[in-house]
Amino acid sequence: MKRRTQLLALLSSVTVGALGVAGTMSASAAALNPDVAPGGNFNLAVWSLQLPIGSPGAPTTIPPAQLKGANGYSNPAYFWTDKNDGSMTFWAPEKGVTTPNSNYARSELREMNADGSAADWPLAGNHTLRADLRIPQVTKNVAVGQVHLGSGGSSTKPLLELYYRPNGDIYLGTENSPAGGQTLHKVGNVALGVRWTYVINVTGNTINLTVNGSRTSYAIPSSFNPYKQYFKAGSYNQSSSESTTNGAKVKFYALTITHS
Repeated sequence: MKRRTQLLALLSSVTVGALGVAGTMSASAAALNPDVAPGGNFNLAVWSLQLPIGSPGAPTTIPPAQLKGANGYSNPAYFWTDKNDGSMTFWAPEKGVTTPNSNYARSELREMNADGSAADWPLAGNHTLRADLRIPQVTKNVAVGQVHLGSGGSSTKPLLELYYRPNGDIYLGTENSPAGGQTLHKVGNVALGVRWTYVINVTGNTINLTVNGSRTSYAIPSSFNPYKQYFKAGSYNQSSSESTTNGAKVKFYALTITHS
């Protein structure tokens, strides 16, 4: 009985420690079910999925109605639930179908509204994307979170991209203007395969980024004011070749969006 009591105390202290680092995201991750589709563990009713397959220039897209729920869509090659830890896993090879405006393949979620329409929110307000993740494989660079420009103009650029490199360096790329040009900011380092957390928050003309509890802020140029935005998350591989085995694998243990 004494040994059992000590074991329970140890487990309790581990749980409290994990929550101290990642907050409620660690609690959510602990409850992941490895035997359901990703939609059984994550709210995919507010996301669509782009895959690196389909016709040239027209990647396959899976709508929210097909993604949501324990029996929702999964793909054993590009988007699935890991049977060991329940994580929502994305794989993007260096060779795959891309959009017309990119040379890189992706297995990536795009934010949608609850009614199934494409999310498209203004800079005014408070918009937050939270994630708990790890990257076990990457070749050169992978974008694991984005705020992308929506309606309001002709630009197809992101407002920001969060990158992870194989040496563990994490960079935030902020777009200089809707016409292009990106400035990189090193925001952390986490060893390959180790879990970490990020929070991307857009409030008015300010970007607030928190990586493993460390927060930095960046001004959004006024040239972006006409544009609305939306979140993206997953594995947007930033290298290309003829290889289908080289690429970026990204595993999410928690992923949530809030707007206020």
